[in-house]
Amino acid sequence: MTRERITTTDANGAPPEAAGTLYPGRVMHQRLRPFGHRFSYPVFSLLVDIDRLVELGRMSRLLGVNRAGLASFQERDHVENDGETLRQFVDRLLANAGLGAPAARVLLLCFPRILGYVFNPISVYFAYDDTGRLIALIYAVRNTFGGRHAYVAPVLAGEESAAGIRQERGKAFHVSPFIGMNARYHFRVLPPGKTVRLRIHETEDNAPLLAATFNGDALPLDDAHLARCLARFPFMTLKVVGAIHWQALKLWLKGAPFHKSPPAMPARQSPQGTR
Repeated sequence: MTRERITTTDANGAPPEAAGTLYPGRVMHQRLRPFGHRFSYPVFSLLVDIDRLVELGRMSRLLGVNRAGLASFQERDHVENDGETLRQFVDRLLANAGLGAPAARVLLLCFPRILGYVFNPISVYFAYDDTGRLIALIYAVRNTFGGRHAYVAPVLAGEESAAGIRQERGKAFHVSPFIGMNARYHFRVLPPGKTVRLRIHETEDNAPLLAATFNGDALPLDDAHLARCLARFPFMTLKVVGAIHWQALKLWLKGAPFHKSPPAMPARQSPQGTR
């Protein structure tokens, strides 16, 4: 039976109440210029309530939280400073972006470690106030050279609609050697509920360049569902990293322009001027 496609926040419902939720789905990348290039592959993401990690660790015997496991979630994979908690990390970024009070609830959408390994090209934080209203998103981006950068995006008037959140940020961090820095990200997000949808359209000189998407449907985090995900995606981390390098090789063979990495920015948070 085909599941009906959810396209509005009303149909999608409120974010899951649980400390953790699974979102199996599919990632797609499509290069539009200077030639067409498309690939997609199945993955599963983990949605984590960052203030309920002890509870998260009790939801499945297959999931380790801040410890080893077949699958695991480690705070150190996501924070920037030694000894910093996820809550401290998020509060610091949101305060620097001008949000006066800490978010009442923060959910993090990311890949888990599998057999001890993980690579998250992008992780997304959803920050809610005490009424359940989404007040900010953090798009935490990594590259395969060990770099990282956080685009902090308070939800402003006009950015929220029945279809979800629409935000933009100027590119401030080198990700791919085949895309220059004169680019802009257009984020289109259906926040987590029954499903979660993340679309990133990258433009260069106001012309479409790349589209990347993740679509996933919610499943309870328990032994049975996590075991199914692990059986279906046992080498997901290797697949993600391998796909990045394999697709880069194909772009190089096709003659895509090569861009050297620019000097690193001193700060890991995108300045407000890049909006």
